Amino acid sequence: MDSSALATVVGLLGACLVALVLVLVARREAGVQRTRAAEDVATIKDEARALLADVERRDRRVADREQALVAERAEIDELQRTTRVRVEALARDEREAIRLREDVDKEVARKVAEADRAVQAELESVSGLTAEEARDELASRITAQAENDAAAQVRRAEAQARRTAEARARRIVTTAVQRLAVATSSQGAISVLPLPSDDMKGRIIGKEGRNIRSFEALTGVNVLVDDQPGSVVLSCYDPERREVAQVTLEALMADGRIHPQRIEQAYAEAVASAGERTESAGHDAAERAGVTRLHPTLVQTLGRLRLRTSYGQNVLEHLVETSLLAAALAAEVGADVEVTRRGAFLHDLGKALTSEVPGTHATVGADLARRHGESAAVVNAIAAHHDEVPPETVEAVLVQVADAISASRPGARREELDQYVERIDKLEHLVAAHAGVRRALAMSAGREVRVVVEPSEVDDYALPQLAVAIARHIESDLAYPGEIKVTVIREIRASATAG
Repeated sequence: MDSSALATVVGLLGACLVALVLVLVARREAGVQRTRAAEDVATIKDEARALLADVERRDRRVADREQALVAERAEIDELQRTTRVRVEALARDEREAIRLREDVDKEVARKVAEADRAVQAELESVSGLTAEEARDELASRITAQAENDAAAQVRRAEAQARRTAEARARRIVTTAVQRLAVATSSQGAISVLPLPSDDMKGRIIGKEGRNIRSFEALTGVNVLVDDQPGSVVLSCYDPERREVAQVTLEALMADGRIHPQRIEQAYAEAVASAGERTESAGHDAAERAGVTRLHPTLVQTLGRLRLRTSYGQNVLEHLVETSLLAAALAAEVGADVEVTRRGAFLHDLGKALTSEVPGTHATVGADLARRHGESAAVVNAIAAHHDEVPPETVEAVLVQVADAISASRPGARREELDQYVERIDKLEHLVAAHAGVRRALAMSAGREVRVVVEPSEVDDYALPQLAVAIARHIESDLAYPGEIKVTVIREIRASATAG
């Protein structure tokens, strides 16, 4: 056998050995697997037996629970039957108790009625009144008491409302007056013109006084050139003449040529421009008052009031002042500001026509405003400001208030100013005449007087008596509007110096 055949045989033998080894290994592995499978089967059987035993135990517990539930259900049924019997017994007892209570209530009511009748009979015999009469008497007393209580409450409410209203009205008027920063609209009988130079005075007088004589004869105004240095004074109670003379003299001083012919020419120009001045004054007053969209006729009529005075108070300035006051009052109380402002500005419109149209200035002014497109509220405010017709709106009442405030300002009207100053002076002298008074000060437009006394002459206990004595003295010797509050002050001061 050669070597190649031998190698083949050897290879086959090796392969057979390997195969034999693999077979042996496979058999051993299969044996291991069979062993494991047997063990697993045994384990599963053990677990199944355990589960079966557990199920049997649970079945026994369920059976026991069912038996217990059956027993409990029987007990519950028995309890329900017993409860039903007891409830029925209680219902019967309750019905019986209700019946007994009704019987008792009827008996008690009967006895109470008998007692009431007995008491009523006794009361009637004692008081001499029947039940009806006593009931009527009691009702009348209760009614009277209720009426008295209600009246007292009404009086208290009215007093409280009056105090609140007076305080609010005082605050509103004070606020409106304080917000109005205008000069007092009082007008005098003279006009003062500053001179541009010192030699102008000689030109005005003229040679031998012919210029001044011509000027006075033409204008009807007195010219005073020596009363005030650096100025010339025009004196006349007719405001229209004084205005024409002022315009004439201003034109002459601006031109510088002053002689009789030039005076006549300047005078004629001043008279011719009166209409322009009237319209300009009306527009200027309307602008200052804040009133717009006025009819041209109303503007012209208002301008004529620049030369009209009432007790020394310029009427056009009074209208502007009243308009501003009324607008401030309307803003404070929540009324229509524009209607109030307009009514106040036009309320004395008729004063420019009273010499031409019959009727009071309120009636004439209201008719003129109505004919020139003013609203019914404004017309009523004009017509009602002197109570000739009843005011229909709160704006009309505010116009009355503003008119009174403007006219009653101290110094607004000359006649009232003279009386006011005289009354204040007399009040202070009257109070100062009392013994122990060091100084008397009239304040709040004469509505209050403060009295400072000498502490060495008047003690604290004498202050009330002195205040009462001064008040009685004022009441007996002084005529005054409203009330005057007297306040007496006693003050002691001590000072020392540490060195």
